[in-house]
Amino acid sequence: MKPIKIILSPEAEETYSKLEKEAEQSKTSKMILEAINKKKELIRINPHYGEPVAKKLIPKEYLEKYQITNLFHVELPGFWRMDYTLTNNETKLEIIAFVLSITDHKEYNKKYGYKKN
Repeated sequence: MKPIKIILSPEAEETYSKLEKEAEQSKTSKMILEAINKKKELIRINPHYGEPVAKKLIPKEYLEKYQITNLFHVELPGFWRMDYTLTNNETKLEIIAFVLSITDHKEYNKKYGYKKN
């Protein structure tokens, strides 16, 4: 099997860094950060670990910015979500899991166009 490399988008990296800074003071941030790290390892073991998102539901933002053709999401504690796409590295024999976003429930609903109840 090809090795799996996990890369964070600039937006996901920003959220990850923020959680790292908050983790010393916030149990919630620490819990979410630990879950992200565990999920990244699960994706490394099985790149199709996440829940696939139907092509018609892929946010337009991802299609325009990253020209993705597949999308998976992983649930995190506190109703947070992590979205990622899979792609082949053009220069190496490996699969890249590109984490597009790490968002809270409110931002996730906004991104996917879900209505607030």
